[in-house]
Amino acid sequence: MNPNHQQSTGEHLLLIRGTHWNSSLSPADLQRVMTDFYGWVEGLQTGGILRAAQPLMEEGQLVTGAQRLVTDGVFAESKEAIAGYFLLAVSSTDEAVNLARACPILAYGAQIEVRPVADLCRPMADVKASAETSRNPTDPST
Repeated sequence: MNPNHQQSTGEHLLLIRGTHWNSSLSPADLQRVMTDFYGWVEGLQTGGILRAAQPLMEEGQLVTGAQRLVTDGVFAESKEAIAGYFLLAVSSTDEAVNLARACPILAYGAQIEVRPVADLCRPMADVKASAETSRNPTDPST
């Protein structure tokens, strides 16, 4: 297995999974949970760590393969569908996970995937590392 040459940017992305976590809630319960949820979001803003956040529409297309086939591929009814994202300015995955754990909608079936943001995509990071190694073949720091 090749080593991963990517570096963290000091940011983490929280991907909110599950678009129908609220289906069993009464209108009053949903209002309470959403008030709690927006309180959680406000805490991220007040803490100065929220860089961006947006909900996603429950529709979309999937482009795949060498032929660039376009199909209906975003299935909103899936528990795996991404409902939105938060970009946080936190360098530690542990800190990002702790912030995600405080999200009130988790108790109702939503899931949050926590991912560090990389400086480069993996293939480009590998290309740059390979180029560095070929320029400095005896340098142990590359």
